[in-house]
Amino acid sequence: MRVLVADDNPVVRAGLTALLSGHEDIRVVAEAADGRQAYDAALRHRPDLVLLDVRMPDVDGLSALPHLVRIAPVVMLTYSSESEIVQEALRRGAGGYLVHGEFTVAELLSAIRDIVAGRAHLTPTAATAVLAQLRSSATAHGDGTSNSPFLATSRKQLSQLQPFMGQSGQVFQLSAREAEIMDLIAAGLTNQQIAATCFISEKTVKNHINRIFAKLHSTSRSEAAAKWLGTAVTP
Repeated sequence: MRVLVADDNPVVRAGLTALLSGHEDIRVVAEAADGRQAYDAALRHRPDLVLLDVRMPDVDGLSALPHLVRIAPVVMLTYSSESEIVQEALRRGAGGYLVHGEFTVAELLSAIRDIVAGRAHLTPTAATAVLAQLRSSATAHGDGTSNSPFLATSRKQLSQLQPFMGQSGQVFQLSAREAEIMDLIAAGLTNQQIAATCFISEKTVKNHINRIFAKLHSTSRSEAAAKWLGTAVTP
């Protein structure tokens, strides 16, 4: 994999280049100190992946991002952990968002390989920002019942709704991680997206989902989501 490293801190660039160059399947083909240099280098070297900082002089990472993603997948590798910046980077096409201090060397290498293969990666702060946005969007649309695929269509059905809405995972005896994953299932995320959001493997996601289904006495995602959201109708 041919990688371009863009960061205005020469120490960070040198460290990343040394780290990545120590692996046979990764080669750093260029470095850049700002977004403009990153774009020029990407055009010249056509890397398989761009590691991009957010805050850089002249042209910053967010400004360069929409142009870079037309050339290669981009993962933000930065100290910037603000929720608004994370969300904007993902909106502009970033394939991942890694905050310094929240990943090991092995996780960084895994993230690089996965993003090149088309699988997103987020460290905990970035994942929290995504989850907050999902919840905020749900709140902005009210109860969400007007567009819900589990909508009860009559007064009789509404009166039969199980009283789970707004209650914690303790109602179903879910662990904190299981409750987090159930939130993401209810939001419509796939196993792959959940794995990326929670920074775990798809196999681990499947194991959690099996336990969740058992606790919710459900056999499908839609049934589990209906119970979790409180829209399951009693027989």
